Amino acid sequence: MDKVLAGYGLKADHCRVKPFGSGLINHTWELQNGGQRYILQKVNQNVFREPEAIAWNLEFIDAYLNGQDAGYFFVAPVKTALGGTMLHIANDGYYRMFPFVKGSHSIDVVEEPQQAYEAAKQFGMFTQKLSGIDVAELKITLPSFHDLSLRYEQFLEALNHGNPERISGAGTLIEALKKHATIVDRFREIRKNPDFKQRVTHHDTKISNVLFDEQNNGICVIDLDTVMPGYFISDVGDMMRTYLCPVSEEECDFDRIVIREDYYNAIMKGYLEEMEGELTTAERAHFFYAGLFMIYMQALRFLTDHLNNDQYYGAKYAGHNFMRAQNQLTLLERLLEKQEILES
Repeated sequence: MDKVLAGYGLKADHCRVKPFGSGLINHTWELQNGGQRYILQKVNQNVFREPEAIAWNLEFIDAYLNGQDAGYFFVAPVKTALGGTMLHIANDGYYRMFPFVKGSHSIDVVEEPQQAYEAAKQFGMFTQKLSGIDVAELKITLPSFHDLSLRYEQFLEALNHGNPERISGAGTLIEALKKHATIVDRFREIRKNPDFKQRVTHHDTKISNVLFDEQNNGICVIDLDTVMPGYFISDVGDMMRTYLCPVSEEECDFDRIVIREDYYNAIMKGYLEEMEGELTTAERAHFFYAGLFMIYMQALRFLTDHLNNDQYYGAKYAGHNFMRAQNQLTLLERLLEKQEILES
């Protein structure tokens, strides 16, 4: 840590460093230097194999916003002692630091529709403010992250080469997911449709990636490692997947999996307040589909990992990813039951 602090021109004996937050990917600390507070993170290179791509994207976005809309609140990285936005420590890894936003807080679980509205508005605003940027200039930080075609192919591959005993035991779930493969067909059509635009997309729109002020109004979006070109269905779909149901993918009691219509309406209202003028007619018609897209993809990924002996997500107990896949399939079916109501 002394080398890291020195890389930012700070002295260890003047700083207090303690673990911060509930993130699962990167290591995160709160750093205090006198009256100044910062958030320090070490990039997980097992996930993000090219940290320089993250740095490039943040610098590119920051420069664009400074030239186009300096009033938009964007939390830019703190410069290192050498003027960079990412610090590399030999034989250790990559670090970056952000100013702590005064008067802000984050939440881990959506507890009321207003929070869903504020978050959706912030994610919509982020994409809208960057609507004029050349997305081709952005680097890909996680290749094929939300490529549903690839995820379905990986699922089929696991059926051919995965654990035979697990494949046999998952027959009912496998067939249920296959029956929803039209969701993949729709995604393939989207990729061919010029009315669906590649935009600056966050790709990880869980509620903890929004900062709120003391009145619980949204301030800004954070955790921009996954920002890269993408379709709006990724951001809207991830909000639906994580906001609509009061329980997460870890819930084993599937009777508790329900779709809260007021949260769906809150997501739509917040996002479209910022993005309705940007979305094409074809995109707008796929707002509901965004939820199907993301939930189905996650169900596929969980079951694929189960069949492949939990190589990607790991498992805290036997059948963990099988349960998660069942959970997400249940969520998908609950959403489909509400389609007529939610699209009316």
